[in-house]
This record gives sequence, C-alpha cells and structure tokens, in this order.
Amino acid sequence: MGLLDRLFGRKKEKIEEKPEVLRIGIIQGSVRDGRNGEQVAGWAYDFATKRNDKNVEYELVDLADYKLPMLGSEVAEADKGKADAAIKAWSEKIASFDGYVFVAPEYNHAIGGALKNALDYLNPEVNNKAAGFVGYGSLGGTRAHENLRLILGELQVADVRTALTFSLMADFENFSVFKPADYHENNANQMLDEVIRWSSAFKSLRK
Repeated sequence: MGLLDRLFGRKKEKIEEKPEVLRIGIIQGSVRDGRNGEQVAGWAYDFATKRNDKNVEYELVDLADYKLPMLGSEVAEADKGKADAAIKAWSEKIASFDGYVFVAPEYNHAIGGALKNALDYLNPEVNNKAAGFVGYGSLGGTRAHENLRLILGELQVADVRTALTFSLMADFENFSVFKPADYHENNANQMLDEVIRWSSAFKSLRK
C-alpha cells in the first residue's frame, strides 16, 4: 500500500480469480448403424451433468460426426478438403478437453476400428491427460477397456481404475433398449471422481 493510501485509508481492491473450468469430453466411440452407443453415451452424459460437479464442464462428442478417412489411405482429390477439415476439427475438439470418458463397445476382444483409427490421428492433443471408460457388450466391454489402456498408454494418457461395464443381456431389453441396473451408479460416481482428480492434477502439470 502506498503513502497516500495509508494516509487516506484507501485499500487496494482484492481481485478474485475465477477458478478454471475442467473440461471433460464424453466420447461416443461407435459409428455403426443401429448402434447402442447413443443410449449409453447419452446416459453417461446425463448422469455426469446431474452431479453438478463444481467447476467441471462435460461435453458429449459423437465420433460419427467426424468423417475421418482411414489413416494412411489414399483420399480422392475431390474429397481432400472435407477429409482435412474433419481431421482438423477432430484434433481441435479433442485438444480442448482436460480429460475424457470413452464410451466403447467390444468388437472381437477389442475396440471398434473407427475409434482406433480416430485415436491414431492424435498424440500431443491428449498427452498428460486422464481418461475413464464406459463399455458395453456380452462381457460388458471389459476387453475393449484392456485394449484402450494399451493404446492410451502409448499416447501418454493416464487411465483410471474404475470403469463401467454394461451387459447386453442384463442392461438392455431385447439387446437394444438400454435399461441399466441401479448398481452401476456407484461405479459411475467413482469413475467420474477419479477422472476429475487425475484430470485436475495433470492440468496443473501441463502448466
């Protein structure tokens, strides 16, 4: 405080900094026609937003909205503009998040090819960030989770322990209408808590 401030009793106004918002992307990782992923990802997004986490913002991202070419494949000259725009949009969207929740079905003991291809376009966009998993399938998508852990490890993404595993037999009516059992909510809360903690820690690290 300066001399005039002391003489006239003036105080400096304290400027309060607004806490930074932690952005978490919920990635719908299936593009197949008739996919159950829309229901699962929608449930995950609704569940997350209803928690009203302080200074946390969730966004639902549908991989089907990004028409990514197969990495390394030849693209016709007439389609290069659209392909480049899709790749750029995907990169920028994923880079905008501090953490992720990947919603992925299990295909042949792994994630689907579209999600693997989309991840292959990324690297610095996701480095030193965190991710959680939501799976569905005959075994709850657990082997898709194992596959994702390997891929994300190479991309320097820290995956949390707790995951959601929805069974096609128990959590879907007629294998198509999503009706998850109530007990999944405990895992959902724990997984999101872990993603928030780790994403926050890594955000500080990236600074």
